[in-house]
Formats: sequence, C-alpha cells, structure tokens
Amino acid sequence: MNDFTNSFNTGFNSFMGFLPTLLGALALIILAWIIAIAVRKGSEKGLKAVGFGRLLTKWGLTNSDEQATSTIDSISKVLYYLVWLIFIPAILSILGLNSIASPITNMFDSVLSFLPKLFTAAVILAFGIFIGRFVKNLVYNLLITLNIDKWISKMTNSDDVADQATPSVSQKMTIAKVLSNVVYIIILVPIVTVALETLQIKSISEPIILVLNQVLAAIPNIIVAVILIGVGVILAKFVGDLITGLLQGTGINKLNKYLKTSGSMTTTFDIAKVIGQIIQAVLIVFFVVEALNVLNLEVLNTIGTAVIAYLPLVISALIILGIGLVGGTVLGNFITQTTGSRMSGNIIKYILIVMAVFMGLDQLKFATSIVNFAFLLILGGLSVAFAISFGIGGRDFAKRQLEKVETKIEKEQIK
Repeated sequence: MNDFTNSFNTGFNSFMGFLPTLLGALALIILAWIIAIAVRKGSEKGLKAVGFGRLLTKWGLTNSDEQATSTIDSISKVLYYLVWLIFIPAILSILGLNSIASPITNMFDSVLSFLPKLFTAAVILAFGIFIGRFVKNLVYNLLITLNIDKWISKMTNSDDVADQATPSVSQKMTIAKVLSNVVYIIILVPIVTVALETLQIKSISEPIILVLNQVLAAIPNIIVAVILIGVGVILAKFVGDLITGLLQGTGINKLNKYLKTSGSMTTTFDIAKVIGQIIQAVLIVFFVVEALNVLNLEVLNTIGTAVIAYLPLVISALIILGIGLVGGTVLGNFITQTTGSRMSGNIIKYILIVMAVFMGLDQLKFATSIVNFAFLLILGGLSVAFAISFGIGGRDFAKRQLEKVETKIEKEQIK
C-alpha cells in the first residue's frame, strides 16, 4: 500500500510539475490559432476590399472574378499556415521536444534568410517584365504607325495578292507582332539571368544562366540571319521580276506555239515567269544558306554546304529536263506535221522526254546504277519489241521497202 501511495505521489508531483509547461504550450497553441484565424480573415477581407482580385484579372493572372476570389482565398490560407509554422517550433520547445523542433527551426531560418533573395528576384523580374512590355508595346505601335506589313507585302507579294481584299487587323499586323515579341524576349533574357543570380542557388541557376547566356550571345547572330534572309527575299523577288520582264520583252513566251500539238488542248504557261521564279528560288536558297552560316552552328553549316554543293546538279537536271521537254515536243510536232502520222511524232516526243528524265536523274546522282540499268532495260525492250513486231507483222512492208531500195540502186548503176 505504501509503494502504491509513493508511486501515485511521485506521478502526481511529476504531472503537477509538468502542468505549467503543458498549460503554456496550450496557451501558445490557442494564441497561434487566434492569430492565424485573424491573419486569414484579415488578409482575405483586406485583399478583397482593396480590389486585389480586379488587379489579378487585369494583370492576366486570372480569367474571371470567381478565379480571382479563389486565388485570394488560397493566399489567405497560405498566410494562415505560415503563422502556424512560426509558432510550431516554440510550442515544441516548451514541451521539451527540441529534437523535433530543431530541424523545423533550421528550415524556418533558412526560409526566412531566403525570403529577401526571393523578394529581390521577384522585384527584378516584375520590373523587367514591366519594362519589356512597355518597350514591346512601344515598338508594336511604332511598327503599326509605319505600316510595316504593307511595305513587306509590297516587297514580297505579287500584284495579285496586293489586289485582294484588305486583310483583318490580326492578319495585317503579323510582322509587327513578331518583331515586338522578339524585342520583348531580348529585353527579358538578361533580366531573368540577373534574377536567377540573385537567388544564389547554384544547382538551379548555373545551368539556366549558362543556357540564357548562350541564347543572349546568339541573339545578334539570329538578328543578322533574319535580316539577311529578309534582304535576300526582297532582292531575289526584285531580280526575279526583273528577269521575268526582260524575258517577256524578248518574246520568249512565243515558244508556247511550238509546245502545242495540233488538235490538242495543251494549256500555255508563262515561260518567262517560270524562269524568273526559278532564279528567285535559287537566290533565296543562297541567302538562307549564308544566314545559316552566320549562326555558327556546325550542323546547320554542314547542311548549308551540302545544299550549295548539290544545287548545281539540281539546276543542270532542270535544264536537261526542260530541253528534253521542249525539244521532244518541238521535234514530235515537226515529225507529225511532216509525215502526217501523230503516232510517230508522239513516239519521238516521249522517247526524248524519257531520255531527258533519265539523264536528269543521273545528273542528280539518284541511284545511278539503278537508273542506268532501267534505261538500258527499257531501251532494249523497245528495240526487241520493234524488231519482233516489224519482223512478224511487217514482213510484206519490209519486202516492199527492200525492193524499192534495190531498184533505186540498180538505176543508179545504169546511169
């Protein structure tokens, strides 16, 4: 009985000794709860009272008033739990749970020491976005005032496009939007770099800063490449239109009459315009390749070099194909008109066209062995077919022709 009494007294004394600590912890919990509730309610009502929801919608962070209200509620809840996070280490320390309170305290200290950096980075980023948008809108309105899209359309589009109905504002101001967005990105990249350096988180900031620095270093080359392509397109169109006009003045389109087969409905085409467009395309390719070289990217440089090296083969193949098409048509029409046999003319025409196609493929180095083998196979097949048809179905015709030749030879010998 005495042992039980002693144990009870010991436990009661321990409880009474711990009671002030427990009451202090409970009081601190109640105080934290009251402050957290007050902060949540106060921040919620205060933000709504000052019209923070309208600002969120105006800034484009929310799409509706309901979403803005939900965002304000989320912010107030974050502040509510932040108050509890401040009081929890003190509560645990009062209860003697320092082993649990220490990591939380260290984490909270780290967060508090990081908040100024985060705030500074946020201010820098917000300021950069504000400046970037201001300059973007300035450039956009300036380009609209100069009506740059109209000038670009005049320099790049044909007269048929200029005669079409006026496009909408969203379609008309495409160039202005693109250029203003490029200016915005150019301004924003260094701002983001400075903001990341302010955070001083090397594991995150260093790779991103490295990439941003590379982008920033490449921006001048990109601008030069874009300008080079733009100048190339304008110059190529000018040269193409000039050559088209000169060729039209020489009357080259009169060759269309030689490309028509008698009695056919062959559609005529503008030969001068086709030649001008081919020259225009070749010039644009040269400028694009040069723009790729300006970027100093090894892969693009390799592609550009390969394109330039292959371009003469393409041009020569097109010339061969054009000569074959024109020559075959002209010769076929001539034979048709001379002999009166349309079949003979068509045979000659398509033989020359097929030969030009195979020569063009050979010039392009397109499966050279297969192309040569196929050409020889087709030529041999046609020869054998002609020999068989002539030998079996045209024996009488061949006999009469040989008799005529023999008679002519005998007459010449008598003379």
